Amino acid sequence: MDYLSKLENTSIFLLREAYASFENLCMLWSIGKDSTVLMWLARKAFYGHIPFPLVHIDTHYKIPEMIEYRDRLAKEYRINMIYGENAQALSEGKTYPDGAVDRLTCCRALKTEALANTLSGAWPRYRLNHETGAYERDDCRQAYTGVIVGVRADEEGSRSKERYFSPRDNHNDWNLDDQPPEFWNYYKTDFKPGTHLRIHPLLDWTELNIWEYIEREQIPTVSLYYDQGDGTRYRSLGCAPCTSPIRSTAKNPADIVEELRTGQLANIAERSGRKQDAEDGGGLETLRRDGYM
Repeated sequence: MDYLSKLENTSIFLLREAYASFENLCMLWSIGKDSTVLMWLARKAFYGHIPFPLVHIDTHYKIPEMIEYRDRLAKEYRINMIYGENAQALSEGKTYPDGAVDRLTCCRALKTEALANTLSGAWPRYRLNHETGAYERDDCRQAYTGVIVGVRADEEGSRSKERYFSPRDNHNDWNLDDQPPEFWNYYKTDFKPGTHLRIHPLLDWTELNIWEYIEREQIPTVSLYYDQGDGTRYRSLGCAPCTSPIRSTAKNPADIVEELRTGQLANIAERSGRKQDAEDGGGLETLRRDGYM
């Protein structure tokens, strides 16, 4: 079996293990390449049907094509699609660059706080109605206690400290010193009541593996990842005010695979275009300790 198929099998095993072990499960879908591969793997794991909702935290600052892509795939694949938001911060203008706050303050409000309150059910959630194509307020406020996330250990330093099954407290705070050991493919899935859990089926994948898999499976992705006609493309997607493209003429997944294999991007960090990382000291650990993805 080739290495890519081994990664696929491990991820599918972890998804099925999570579904068998935890109630009130959901998957975060950022619309980026990693979480889209994760969504694809979930469809494979459960024979075309994803048996838990996909949750997107909508900052309302995403590049418009990302939202169009989200809704198009959600309708095509009949996904139980939900989004959450920080309506108060948006209405009060406590955002970057429109409001008088910096990038990290904006991230905490629109991403970290919105995520925690959406998962807990404290704030309203909105569910896609497949018949009308519109999002409607979801009256169910049950908390999601198990959350599947598409993070990779190689993408950013703090993510390399994760486990496949990583506990958080009831405030979503992450204690790096209290992570269960995972030896020889044995995973701890028995946690005390009230534990909030993050599940990471892509932890061992690399950026190259992701694009190799996208190429092999012909997974539809946002076209922002490819040359925009001016010799630039996005390598990592986020909010428009805080995300910049890189110089690259890659026009399809095969071109990106070639760039990664030949080291053409060796001197460019994958998240170099995500400006909030620089303001967090070059990483995301501060935000992630507080519950960010």
